Amino acid sequence: MRVLLIDGHPDADRLSAHLLDLYAAALPEQAETRRLAIRDMGFDPDLPRGYAGIPPLEPDLAEALDAIEACDHLVLAFPLWWGGEPARMKGFWDRILLPLRAFRYHPRDPFWDRLLKGRSADLLVTMDTPPAYLRLAYFDPVGWRYRRQVLGFVGFRPIRPAYFGPVRRGGAERNLPRWRGRIERLARTASGLRRGKRA
Repeated sequence: MRVLLIDGHPDADRLSAHLLDLYAAALPEQAETRRLAIRDMGFDPDLPRGYAGIPPLEPDLAEALDAIEACDHLVLAFPLWWGGEPARMKGFWDRILLPLRAFRYHPRDPFWDRLLKGRSADLLVTMDTPPAYLRLAYFDPVGWRYRRQVLGFVGFRPIRPAYFGPVRRGGAERNLPRWRGRIERLARTASGLRRGKRA
């Protein structure tokens, strides 16, 4: 199993990176891992003309897209800010989930082919909001988006969001032993996730 771990936090040495460390350490011995940090990539996160004029991928983005296409399982770690991922991580998806690489619209109907099917994903999302409140009051906006409009749109399935919060006022320190167990369970079960055939 080839596992790609992506750190979406704009700063190094944050809780997101630590959760990825825990996940990687709990993977089966035979797993091949690769790790990327969006903050270290050189790219313009804006797509000013939409798909009307797609600029060539910068080398870091081309390498990241190749790594996503090569993986069996993707692990994303990032903080939840204003109901979504940090801005640079959003720009990362805008730039690399491209027509004819990640999806392909049908010419005569409103449907599309999911060109990255056959892969699964785990989301490790840190937040100040208690996870139960995120679900009950906000209806899980990040899980909904990633399952339907981001990774799910291009074929990833299943996608397992895992929420870790609240992190402020000592919450991370108090809850880290419990969170460690949850991350270890996710990592141990990643290889058994059911995946469809690749395109």
